[in-house]
Amino acid sequence: MGNKRQVYLLDPQEYSPETIAVAFAKTSRSPESFRQIAAELNGTKSAEFNEKWVVGYGHSSVAEHAVLHIAVENTSRLACECLESNRLASFTEKSTRYQTWDVDAFYIPEELKPSQLLPEYVETCQFLLNTYQSIIPAVIAHLAKENPLSADEKQSAWERRIRGLAIDNCRFLLPSAVLANVGVTINARALEHALAKMLSHPLEEVRQIGAEIKVCATKSVPTLLKYAGADESLMTAILPVSSPNLPTISPEHDWCQLIYSEQNLENRILAAYYYRLHEISYAQSLEWIHQASSTEKTRLAGMLLQVKNPHSDPLRELEHVYFTFDVLLDQGAYYEVKRHRMMTLTPQTLTSRQGYALPKAIVHADQEELFCKAMAQARETYCHLADQFPFVASYVVPNAFNRRFLLTANLRSLFHFIQLRSAPNAHFSVRRFAQRLSNELNNVLPEFSQYLPVNHLESETQIESTFFTETMRG
Repeated sequence: MGNKRQVYLLDPQEYSPETIAVAFAKTSRSPESFRQIAAELNGTKSAEFNEKWVVGYGHSSVAEHAVLHIAVENTSRLACECLESNRLASFTEKSTRYQTWDVDAFYIPEELKPSQLLPEYVETCQFLLNTYQSIIPAVIAHLAKENPLSADEKQSAWERRIRGLAIDNCRFLLPSAVLANVGVTINARALEHALAKMLSHPLEEVRQIGAEIKVCATKSVPTLLKYAGADESLMTAILPVSSPNLPTISPEHDWCQLIYSEQNLENRILAAYYYRLHEISYAQSLEWIHQASSTEKTRLAGMLLQVKNPHSDPLRELEHVYFTFDVLLDQGAYYEVKRHRMMTLTPQTLTSRQGYALPKAIVHADQEELFCKAMAQARETYCHLADQFPFVASYVVPNAFNRRFLLTANLRSLFHFIQLRSAPNAHFSVRRFAQRLSNELNNVLPEFSQYLPVNHLESETQIESTFFTETMRG
């Protein structure tokens, strides 16, 4: 009877996160059930355990069992980038695709409050948001003509669809200062690392949010976050460095470049799969794949890559090879790319110096002049701010402006990204990127191309010609 399998929840309404963490930790040395262990604990005993084992002896994995759900409201989307850069957490944020912003819904940086540049900053953010609100009806009217009601479509559904398409185009005007709400689910170990990054950040807003999260979270995990603080090495690592003979910024026509991929990719992946199936060394497996016939390789590739259930992921053998891309993409699209945290992203600071994207619907709705005027004002204000406030200046940069980032990912992560972001319901700017990634992979993995889970109903060039008048403006 005592050995009967049981599966149950330790109710977070009954036990604190620290108590649950200790209950799980003690099972390594206690024969008692989790319920019995938890029943013998209280806040004081849990704190003593964590103080000794987690803080004192560095058994940090215990803190991973203390999970917190943190609501962060009215923070800028620029600040959200730091919070959401943490890989081991889950985030849900106010969407620029399904909601709209009021003209005063933007953050005013503390750094600018004593500055003479504050009025210009406020005026520019208001102009961007006023422009955003004013062109939505015009874009809706244009798109309604271009996309009439379908025979099997209800009027209400059609109106939602047209409005959604319009917001997808108009969101390019939103500056990074606009306010958002974000829900965070994170364990205490990951949160300690997140707090170190936030408390070391060059933006005052991010540091304030980090301090507020620590105060809030410490009520539930008083011991596990006691020593979370700023990290001097993080502070200095992101400071600008002057470099002689640095090339001038020159936005390239080729906005996405595969700059690194490993050699012998297909054989290495197939050898890893063959290694799973047979009791031989990897060297033997790779040698066998080298001499295998094309028919046998095709058969193995199908077994490995042909995922019949769209909700299933391919096997992890695809994680043994990596690719690195140098990408120049509009900020709105980058903001969605960064949600794929299994990828490794190195973004450059958001500036107005890399050109901007111009959606075709805005041009056809006769709003191009107003849109470009807003971009020009944002660029001018950015330049005025950047000399004195290089990080704060990013707040005023709209989603339309391009941002350069380095992306490194394994093939399994790229499969997931391409499948999700090339789907018809993804934003057109991200769909274009997903199609481009698929094209780049086709070039280096020709035998695997038929298995890439890309939407074949459109292409990179079709998306560009349909949605962008130009992919880059000066």
